[in-house]
Amino acid sequence: MSNDHTSDGQLELISFRIADQEFCLDIMAVREIRGWAPATPLPHSPAYVRGVINLRGAVLPILDLKSRLGLGACEPSARSVIIVVHIGSRLVGLLVDAVSEILAADLAAVQPTPNVGCDTVGRFVRGIIAQEDRMISWIAIDDIMPSEDLAEAA
Repeated sequence: MSNDHTSDGQLELISFRIADQEFCLDIMAVREIRGWAPATPLPHSPAYVRGVINLRGAVLPILDLKSRLGLGACEPSARSVIIVVHIGSRLVGLLVDAVSEILAADLAAVQPTPNVGCDTVGRFVRGIIAQEDRMISWIAIDDIMPSEDLAEAA
């Protein structure tokens, strides 16, 4: 939990949408949020790597978070956004449908990821935050891209 930002047991998270689902990640991992820009594909990259873009002179790999989470491929639109995050020591862009809001959640209110007979779910989802009629999956940002894939994509 190296990226957790807590203040008196409070989490500061940024929530976003992928298809009909809501997800969130620690706001301290976010460097910036920018509009969708077409990425230059990289040959032989994993299916969830859309390619790279130029971010003020730096090459930024763009991950299709919908594809990485096993929810199908994203079809970017004018409303799509790239969340630029720190994963380890690198910057990576996460393609999502829309950013929703910044939310505060009590760390004690985070429900553990349910055991659904698949280790992959627990690897990508740290927990579930239930707020009123919403179920928000808290993404484990450090596991979104394995370090060997990150080195190949950057």
